[in-house]
Order: sequence, then C-alpha cells, then structure tokens
Amino acid sequence: MASKYRMRLILPALLCLALVAAVAPATTHLRFYMHDIVTADASSPATAVRVVRGVAPLPNDPTNRFGDMYAIDDALTEAPGASSPVVGRAQGYYLFASRTDAALLLSANMVFTAGKRNGSALAVFARDAILDAVRELPVVGGSGAFRGATGYGLVRTHTFNATSNNAVLQIDMYLDV
Repeated sequence: MASKYRMRLILPALLCLALVAAVAPATTHLRFYMHDIVTADASSPATAVRVVRGVAPLPNDPTNRFGDMYAIDDALTEAPGASSPVVGRAQGYYLFASRTDAALLLSANMVFTAGKRNGSALAVFARDAILDAVRELPVVGGSGAFRGATGYGLVRTHTFNATSNNAVLQIDMYLDV
C-alpha cells in the first residue's frame, strides 16, 4: 500500500521534471572574430572612426582620451585572418568611459549577414576593460533567430597593434534562445 502511494507521488514529479527539461532553452555557442580597424591601410578601410574627441588624456596612452567615442562597423569573420569569410558586422559605438583605466562602454549589434543566421542580430551593452585577458559582454537582446536571446560573450584580444590601434578580437558567445 505504501509503495502504491509513493508511486502516485513520484509519477507526477517525474512528469514535471520531463516537461521542464523539454522546454529549457539549449545553450548555443558561437565563435567569431571582430576586426576593429582604426587606421586604414591599402588593403582595409577604417571600420572604427572617432566621432567625438575627449578632453582629458588617458594615463599612459598618447592616442586616446577620456570621452573619445568611435562609431564602428567592424567585420565579423569565421577566423582571425583578414581574408577569412565574413559572417557579419559589429555595428554601434564604443566610448572611453574611464578617466583612470583603459575601459570602454561598448554598445553594439552583432548583425549576421551569412549562413543560417543571416538577417539575425545580437545586441550587447557592456564595460570592456580592454587590457584584461578576458572580458564579458552581456547580451541584452536579439532579433531573427536570436529573438529573446539571453547570454554573454567572452572577448579576448587576438592581436593588437599599438601604433595603428587596430585589433582583432576573438568573441565566444554563449546564448540561450
């Protein structure tokens, strides 16, 4: 009799667990590379353009100033090489938002222009402490295949040229859609 009663309690609990597991979002991992070209050369135009010049020099940085703002339209590629297939664009801006640290306020849409995610976008809004080895980008929304997405991105500087300020960033996105 006791086992029959236990079975009546266990079966509904198992059914509830199965339903929760069936509707839980799966985590999607995307890796791409963002090419931030501040100084153009013969092979690539500038994709990050300063639109506001700040007033206060940053410590130990002769180029950038507190308040500098750059509009971006950076290529997103499958691999770090400039000739790698383009999968999208990072469009938005970054602003040098700290008077004492190399830290940006980044607001960007990662707009996908190729493959099965063509026409979809992710929106990120984050503090980017650019000298840290790994930085986190919160995902604040998405559209198309990423409608209602939540998650985060991990950013690592793949290459940086201090003379030109050009950089290639590796971005790993972890998304719940």
